[in-house]
Amino acid sequence: MAEYYCMMAGLPDVRMTDKRPAVNLAEMKAECAETLTEGDQKLMFYFFLRWDCVNVVRLLKNPDAELEPFGNFTIEQYRDMITSARELTFNVHRYPAFMSMFIRDYNYNKDKSGFFAEDVMLYEYFKFCINGCKNRLMNDWYNLNLNVTNILTALIARKQGWNVSGYIQGDNEVTEMIRTNNTKDFDLGYELDYVKELMPIVDEPDPVQKERRIDAMKWAWLDDRTFFDPFSIDAVFAYFCKLEMLNRWEQLDPEHGRETFERIIDNLRGEARVPEEFLK
Repeated sequence: MAEYYCMMAGLPDVRMTDKRPAVNLAEMKAECAETLTEGDQKLMFYFFLRWDCVNVVRLLKNPDAELEPFGNFTIEQYRDMITSARELTFNVHRYPAFMSMFIRDYNYNKDKSGFFAEDVMLYEYFKFCINGCKNRLMNDWYNLNLNVTNILTALIARKQGWNVSGYIQGDNEVTEMIRTNNTKDFDLGYELDYVKELMPIVDEPDPVQKERRIDAMKWAWLDDRTFFDPFSIDAVFAYFCKLEMLNRWEQLDPEHGRETFERIIDNLRGEARVPEEFLK
C-alpha cells in the first residue's frame, strides 16, 4: 500500500470548527491526479462520483444548469451519457451502469408522486460504492452513511407517527432490523456503536445543530479509523471527506439550514427525502 508522507505532511490541519475549508477541494483533486498511484486514483473515483451524480440530476432537470466542478466526467461526457441512455444504447463499461439506468428511467419517474430524483440517485450511488469499492475503510464509510441516513429517517418517521418501513431504502441487515423491531433503537445498539450517538440527535430542537452533530459523529468516525495510519490512502480519503463537509457548511447559513431541515420533514411525508443541498 502506498504511503503519502509528503502530501499529507504538507496539508494544513482541518477542524470542524473551521468557517471555511483550509484547502480548495478542486486543488486537492488536482493534487491527487499528480500524486496518487493509479490504483488509489481508481479508489478516489468513488469519492468524486458523488458530484457526477449531482450534476446528472441537475442536467436532467435543466440542460443549462450550473454544475459542480468536482466530478470525474466532463460536460461532454455527461451529455453523451444522457443521450446514450435515452437511446437505450448506453455502454455500461463507459459509465457506471446505475447512472445510465437512472437517466433512462427518469422521464418515466419524474412526475410520479413520492419520486425525488436526488434521493433515488443518492441511494444508487451508495449501493454502487458499497458493492464496488474494494477498500475496507471506504466501503465501511459508504455503509455508515447509508445506515445513518436510514436510522435517522426511521427515528424521525416513528417520532412523527408514520409508517417507518415506507421511508427507508435498501435491503441489508440494518434495514431488516428497522423493519422488524419496535424497540427504541431497533435492537441496533449492540450491532452498531454509533446508534447510541444518533438517538439523542433526533431530539435536537435546532436543525442546524442537528446536522452539525451528525457530521461531528462522522468526523470522529474518520479520525478513529485513520489515527494510526495518517499517510495512507485511507487518510487521504478521510481528509477529502472532511473537506466535503466543510465545503457544504460554508454554503449553508443558519437560516438556510433551518429551511433545509423543515424540508426534510416535508419530504418524509412523501414528496421527497434528501434535499439537494445535502448531496453537495
